[in-house]
Amino acid sequence: MLLFLSFLTNPIPIRERLLMQIKSQKTFFSGVMFTCVGAAFALGATNYNVGSAARMGPGYFPLIIGTLLTVLGLVVISSAFTIKTADGEPVGKIAWKPLGFIIGANLLFGILLAGLHSFGLPAMGLIVAIYALVVVACMAGANFSMKLSLILATVLAIGSYLTFIVGLKLQFQVWPTFISG
Repeated sequence: MLLFLSFLTNPIPIRERLLMQIKSQKTFFSGVMFTCVGAAFALGATNYNVGSAARMGPGYFPLIIGTLLTVLGLVVISSAFTIKTADGEPVGKIAWKPLGFIIGANLLFGILLAGLHSFGLPAMGLIVAIYALVVVACMAGANFSMKLSLILATVLAIGSYLTFIVGLKLQFQVWPTFISG
């Protein structure tokens, strides 16, 4: 209780005191990210039937993985307070351009894979969506090469086709609607 009261009555602002106690800012914020993502997955999994260990439902695996990720995040956060680094590893500026390209590539993949019927965009299928994803995501890097992006997209498209369509026999559109009908 005395520690808590001294924390409140100290003239240094709370944010600065907290950052002074964190020995590695990068580790701390990485742990916060793991904890938030894990908690979101665990909470989202509760919308599905979880089942039991003997009869697992569709929410069982996401719940377990989300819980483990949350616990891992809490362990990483605690290590940020205990493991000393030379300069406190301050968090640098956010790289907005790569972040935008990566998020945009994933959104574009989802839109092209399923289509956007409210705007009249038909589903373009797996192959076109993978090529768009890889090319846009590669633009996030410092050294963008269209040739290397297309090679990577081809390898990923062939691997995805063999894995999901041939191997797992999943039923979703591979080619654009106007090609496959």
